[in-house]
Amino acid sequence: MPERRPTRTLPGALRSLRTPADPGFWRSPVRGARFTAVLGVVLLAGLTLLFVTGLLSYAAYNPDLNPVNDKTPGKGLLGFYLFSWPTGPHWLYRLTQGLHVTVGIVLVPVLLAKLWSVIPRLFALPPARSVGHALERLSLLLLIGGALFQFITGLLNIQLDYIFPGSFYTLHFYGAWVFLAGFVTHTVLKAPQAVRVLRNGVPRGEADTLATPDPLPATLSRRGALAMVGAGSLLLLITSAGRSFDGPLRRVALLTPRGGTDPGPGPNAFQVNKTAAAVRITPADTGERWRLTVRGPAGELRFSRAELLAMEQHTAALPIACVEGWSTSDQQWRGVRLSDLAALAGFPDRPPGVFVESLQRGGSFRKAALRDNQVRDGRSLLALEVNGAPLSPDHGYPARIIVPAAPGVLNTKWVETLTFGEL
Repeated sequence: MPERRPTRTLPGALRSLRTPADPGFWRSPVRGARFTAVLGVVLLAGLTLLFVTGLLSYAAYNPDLNPVNDKTPGKGLLGFYLFSWPTGPHWLYRLTQGLHVTVGIVLVPVLLAKLWSVIPRLFALPPARSVGHALERLSLLLLIGGALFQFITGLLNIQLDYIFPGSFYTLHFYGAWVFLAGFVTHTVLKAPQAVRVLRNGVPRGEADTLATPDPLPATLSRRGALAMVGAGSLLLLITSAGRSFDGPLRRVALLTPRGGTDPGPGPNAFQVNKTAAAVRITPADTGERWRLTVRGPAGELRFSRAELLAMEQHTAALPIACVEGWSTSDQQWRGVRLSDLAALAGFPDRPPGVFVESLQRGGSFRKAALRDNQVRDGRSLLALEVNGAPLSPDHGYPARIIVPAAPGVLNTKWVETLTFGEL
């Protein structure tokens, strides 16, 4: 055990004069270097996973394909990693975004405990004792500020509470890079010390700078505190992860909008994001007068729903996965292949990308672009039916896009126009 620095207990009147800059102001006996190091290792793994899956989610939108897909037009070099998002495995986005959101929720108690454990250092004086110490303090501010910003905006997005100014995509994207700067710098500076503490404890003769010199009587051990943090994370896992599964697990996902309720019986009884009523799609918009417009070198073609049903129909088992982290299991979609529609538009050999427009008159992703590899995949459909029944209005009747491994917002509902060609 490390030697504790000799301390003397001050009378209550004098102790009450202490400020947060005084180490004795913080009196919990739980704080300590080893406690903080354990939390730091968990966050190192978890936050790394969050950053990687976050970048993958951004790439899945194909933001360098067309301006309508890109909510961060000024990204510059920050988009260096972008690549053509694949269509396989078909559950790819369901996995990566499900991990991103679920791990983010589960890490909330760990993050709060870590911030609580190091809060005395935020008030330490002088602010900087050396260049190295100044870098450490700066990285800490970037890390804490960036982490709080990312977690708060992410949690608000999951709950559909868009109370922050501007686009979530833009704020979350740039916030992630600010957070990464602090995260990497802080990790490089503190990781060696954390490893030493975890292996051998605080070296004999050195002070544990996170431990209080004037502790209150212990009511909880450090192991007990870690167990409480773990229990909090487990509770959040149980009450949120089920939104990515159908059946009983979804009903216990009480902390997310897409959990806790059963969508009802029938072929169309699976989760939706926005409903037809929410975007003011009326029966008149989708009735007998509706026509799909297909544009390409062959000119402008128009098809009724009956004419589309008369074409060769194909089936694909694909999920719907949303940026909010929820998803459905594979649904049986049936409709016309996008590649067949591209051939009708004048691209019989090598279909290009397609620009999709919805009947929806406002809101994000009313228009979206799909890459050529997505159009060429035989599972990419203009879906007319699901699970053996016509699409319901909320699932995109009279026709919707369904593409393997694509974010839900790129699976456009209430499709009105398909323009094949250069995007």
